[in-house]
Amino acid sequence: MQKTNAARRSVVAGFNGAVATSQPLAAQAGLRMLLAGGNAIDAALATAATLNVVEPMSTGMGGDAFVLVYWAKERRVYALNASGRAPYAATPEAYAARGLDAVPQRGILAVTVPGAPAGWADLAARFGRLGLDRALQPAIAYAEQGFPVSEYIGNLWGRATERLQGHPETARVYLPGGRPLRPGQRFANPDLGRSLRLLAEQGPDVLYRGEIAHAIVAASDALGGLLTLQDLADHTSTWVEPISTDYRGYRVWECPPNGQGIAALLALNILQGYDLASMGFANADALHLKMEAIKLAMTDAARYVADPELADVPVQGLLSEAYARQRRGEIRLDQAIALPQPGQPPRSSDTVYLAAVDGEGNACSFINSLYMGFGSGITAPGTGILLQNRGALFTLDPSHPNCIAPHKRPYHTIIPALATREGDLALCFGVMGGFVQPQGHVQVLSNIVDHGMGPQQALDAPRFVHQSGNLFHMEPYFPPEVYPDLRGRGHQIPDVEGYYGGGQVIQVDPESGALLAGAEPRNDGAAVAF
Repeated sequence: MQKTNAARRSVVAGFNGAVATSQPLAAQAGLRMLLAGGNAIDAALATAATLNVVEPMSTGMGGDAFVLVYWAKERRVYALNASGRAPYAATPEAYAARGLDAVPQRGILAVTVPGAPAGWADLAARFGRLGLDRALQPAIAYAEQGFPVSEYIGNLWGRATERLQGHPETARVYLPGGRPLRPGQRFANPDLGRSLRLLAEQGPDVLYRGEIAHAIVAASDALGGLLTLQDLADHTSTWVEPISTDYRGYRVWECPPNGQGIAALLALNILQGYDLASMGFANADALHLKMEAIKLAMTDAARYVADPELADVPVQGLLSEAYARQRRGEIRLDQAIALPQPGQPPRSSDTVYLAAVDGEGNACSFINSLYMGFGSGITAPGTGILLQNRGALFTLDPSHPNCIAPHKRPYHTIIPALATREGDLALCFGVMGGFVQPQGHVQVLSNIVDHGMGPQQALDAPRFVHQSGNLFHMEPYFPPEVYPDLRGRGHQIPDVEGYYGGGQVIQVDPESGALLAGAEPRNDGAAVAF
């Protein structure tokens, strides 16, 4: 990576449609939908389903999704929460009876109901043009006929060998011949191809009430899990009101809790009070302010984000100007906050990300995930479907709003984003990577709005990631004098390799209407347009 703000490659530009995601074959699948007369939603669905096949450690039918849609003819943003819920039997007492004081990070007790397939179907029915069955065809073909494993994905596969060996069905499907896939090797997943074909032909009922539902519950029963057929049959997606804030003339949109998108909006509200543009991107003062704002926002998210249907989440108070002023007042330019604590807002009555925009001005900001790499590590027999481990994000503390409970959604890390300007689409963007995501949203957006970068520049630029307390990981591409300066203010910045997420951006040129797409350089990111 370069040490300047120059982009490593040019943006990909087109007038008729664009797709950006973490894998070239998936991006092309979305482009095929646009070329066939589909819209941004059809493109997003084809891309997401193909990622299930070609990047199986990150996403799939056994995971969850969140979506933001900008519907051009209404100039309106819609939000879909396609995250699954805990089993009805999931209580703190059920885990305590098993000798557990926390939800395990892996295994069957971390599994929640898959939300993605219902979300795919709901999204296609409301906004798609070609139908879910058509959107699934590229994924089905890659699953049945195979695809060549890329270097990046092959390396991730190899690192997960021991984890994949922990469940016989997972090892059978994802370690053919007992070995991880090497770069360039053809990998086919006929079981997953059949599951995708069943979804295309029968709709989501096959996963929530039919053959696949029975396979998922059989896997849970065999391993002492909590999932039942009733848990699956009672699942529904939820259309929710998106949340937003104004940042220097851009209206920035996120999905509401149980997602952590509110953390990005909290940080932006704090940063609104500083002239970051005059400081410059690589200025130590600007970096310090961003780090402090993100640290405070992540602290608040950890305290307050939960399922709003079963917990009190003070969204309006957290996003109020008064609360932003309160949190901004805690920041000192010369000294990092040593032990950040959640504020008191006023009360009032391992993932894939993709962006797709069509020539009509519709946009789909879409994120789909199993949570950690290869999710729970458990594959439902005969389906090729890896089950997610989102339950690991619950707490067992009864006093916390994110405490596990029957039919409850957990704190969710995956978040899509959009930005509009005077009601018109300006940006379709996102950054994947667990708790990196809201931090990435803030940094990429600030790069564009405050520092005048284009989409590719904004993604290429070095990042930092808050870990805990005053601990941050920082890429080694900022000016060398920045690191001792920030350490002198109290930031802990070890010389270790970190993970900085993966983002995609599609920007609409306000004069020509051209779609300018950038893709993540830290993975197999690809942007395509026509």
